[in-house]
Amino acid sequence: MTAETLGPYKLGPYDQDTWGIVTGDARELARAIPDESVDLIFTDPVYDRIEDYRWLAETAARVLKPDRACLVWCSKPKQNKARSAMEDAGLAYVYTLDYTVIAKSYRLMFYHVFCWTTPCLWMAKGRSLPRYWIPDTVISQNGTNGQHKWNKNPEAIITWLDAFSKPGAIVADFFCGGGTVPAVCKQLNRRWLAFEIDPDTAATARQRVQQTQPPLPGLVVQQIELEFAEVAQ
Repeated sequence: MTAETLGPYKLGPYDQDTWGIVTGDARELARAIPDESVDLIFTDPVYDRIEDYRWLAETAARVLKPDRACLVWCSKPKQNKARSAMEDAGLAYVYTLDYTVIAKSYRLMFYHVFCWTTPCLWMAKGRSLPRYWIPDTVISQNGTNGQHKWNKNPEAIITWLDAFSKPGAIVADFFCGGGTVPAVCKQLNRRWLAFEIDPDTAATARQRVQQTQPPLPGLVVQQIELEFAEVAQ
């Protein structure tokens, strides 16, 4: 099968699953993405780097098609700063989605609290709406799968990625980490473009995508969730 490209980048999935994940600094790599060519951005920056959220919003305002969403993870202590930075850079705030992991809690330094919930900011270029009704909170029984320090389990990503994009859509992840978003894209029959600055982490993400099975005819989101849950155990 001939690969489809986005600017100079080969999108996944095609006959080589390594396509679609590029090693390098997203700030440099994203300059080659054509204007208004991406259907959805779903990504997980380093939470303390508020300037990355500002850059992300500026880039999203350029590369997203009109009336599309940018879903971006953040921390509770930093979510107001992240939101303000993204609004200042040209995206509209819509809502805060929540991912709650009850199998494991994370201690927040200086606050003496355990964080069970990770916010996901729903920002938009224009007017973005999901394809169907979605929960604003997804609850997981599983901890992270250990493939990356800040890796998210796929329950929330499956739910929201499917709602905010159609099969065949182009999904961009500028901070790829362990490759959860590309793996979910493969399961849900989306095309992806992902960037990861650390070569070893990028290699792990590519391996994860290679090991992810493509969708079977008639496969539904609930079946995919079960598959991921079995892998995480």
